[in-house]
Amino acid sequence: MAYLILAAPIIIQVLLIVHVIRTGRNTIWIWVLALLSYAGIIAYLIVEIIPQLLGSRTAQATRRSVKRALDPEAQLRRLQSEAQVTNNVASNQRYAEELLRHDRFAEAAAIYRKILTGLYEHDPDLMLGLARAQFGAGEVSAARATLDEAIRLNPQFRSPEGHLLYARALEAEGSVEKALEEYRVLSTSYPGAEAAVRYAQLLQAQGRTDESRTVARDLLEQARIAPAHYRKAQRDWLDSAQRLSLGR
Repeated sequence: MAYLILAAPIIIQVLLIVHVIRTGRNTIWIWVLALLSYAGIIAYLIVEIIPQLLGSRTAQATRRSVKRALDPEAQLRRLQSEAQVTNNVASNQRYAEELLRHDRFAEAAAIYRKILTGLYEHDPDLMLGLARAQFGAGEVSAARATLDEAIRLNPQFRSPEGHLLYARALEAEGSVEKALEEYRVLSTSYPGAEAAVRYAQLLQAQGRTDESRTVARDLLEQARIAPAHYRKAQRDWLDSAQRLSLGR
């Protein structure tokens, strides 16, 4: 019995490795199971077996999270392959957006430039994507110029994300007063706490501490009566607002 207990993890590891191979799952699991023993077994059960048995949204979300942790570039490779095969605007856009999530800004910018042609030459969403890539790469003036052009060519286009990026580009260029004005407008209209916090931070950096505290406190008061899911999603920004409200 004692020998059986000692051998049980090895037997389970072998069975699960066979399961990986037979079901065509990611071969990374073979190494996880072989090297991590109990931890590998538990991870495989949580990510691959239990979600398959339960099929719940929570279980599926857990599976995706662990898969991303084990192989963070799996989605990137899949979208790259899809873009190479189909070579259409939609697939290239998805690939570029994933590159942005991986902070591969120069590559993302190249993809956006490639698809900003023909019928999509002035597409505002693609131009916004290019501006995000330029800003991430440190080309703040180019990002601001791209956003200016996007609005000129698409005067009805509205994007809170683009507006915030524009304010950040102005701040990075040193156009403080213009940035403050953009942040002021965004502080009450942006769907999240980031814009108000950045406004308060820039006010504080300019020595306007009382104004900074007021903006932060107003944000915290609004958050106090907001739904719990909002406070959870905005926790980091609200923590920053709390510090700003105390003049820190």
